[in-house]
Amino acid sequence: MKNLEEKLAYGLKVFGEIMGEDKAAGLRAASESTGFGSDISRLAVNYAFADVWGDDKLERKQRSLVTLGILIANRQTLELKNHVRIAVRNGLSARELEGVLMQALPYVGFPAVASATTAVLETLRELGIDTTTRTSEERGLL
Repeated sequence: MKNLEEKLAYGLKVFGEIMGEDKAAGLRAASESTGFGSDISRLAVNYAFADVWGDDKLERKQRSLVTLGILIANRQTLELKNHVRIAVRNGLSARELEGVLMQALPYVGFPAVASATTAVLETLRELGIDTTTRTSEERGLL
């Protein structure tokens, strides 16, 4: 068992690997501060990244697939955008991301998948991966 300092360092290392060092620096600063939300940041680092993302039961690509499905089902589009970025870093292609949306459809319904599709497309645009596909809103369908 790691002590708390080692666990925090490991969680930040994992976070940096999946989100990039620039984002890890921001989370490091937040988790080391004493300001509002610092306890939440430390819990996120220690639990979500050291304990969950840092274990070896699933490959990171598999972990991304599971996380995307959960976020789609719960309509958490802001967090979904973060995890699309992570999924791409973990090796998922745009085609595989579309497959996740299709797999979710019969289980969570069209409204949830429509919202998720917009979030995925906006994120793929930001990443320069798909700059031509228009969202349902942009096509006037929603």
